[in-house]
Amino acid sequence: MAVLVEYNDNIKMPEGVTCSQEVGTLIIKGPKGENRREFKHYKLAMNVETGNVQIYVRLPSIKQKALCGTWSAHVRNMVKGVQEGFEYELKVVYAHFPIKTSVKGDNFSIENFLGERFPRTARIMPNVEIKTKGDQVLVSGIDKEMVGQTAVNIELATKIKGYDPRVFQDGIYIVRKG
Repeated sequence: MAVLVEYNDNIKMPEGVTCSQEVGTLIIKGPKGENRREFKHYKLAMNVETGNVQIYVRLPSIKQKALCGTWSAHVRNMVKGVQEGFEYELKVVYAHFPIKTSVKGDNFSIENFLGERFPRTARIMPNVEIKTKGDQVLVSGIDKEMVGQTAVNIELATKIKGYDPRVFQDGIYIVRKG
């Protein structure tokens, strides 16, 4: 029976994308901007060489192997974000009271939801851009987690409590992730 001594994953950087490392922080730069993320663990290590990122662990357990895979997925998402970006599409749905949406600073305002007098707000995460056109809301950015969190904040702001969801289907819903 062979004993596994080391587990590693290599991620090569495509053309136009550069990577560097500061103390515990990985920085990936590309045509759309710069992504930073902190990677710290007492057993896992990350090595940045010219053109690739190596994530490795010596004498791994199952949990450290899983964390190594998670870190690899984060790095791949960072690379995809600086190359292409991420975009979520949301749809505004209403039956009677027309919903008006707008961006005010770092908040997304939802007015006239179910005829309410006061607007509901959702927080826009840093480095995320929102465009509204008719009944569509486009959320875009280079950080997958921030774009997803902003879309969920908007969706949760229109969550209805105390009503039958089969009848009252008004709200803003995620239609497409990309």
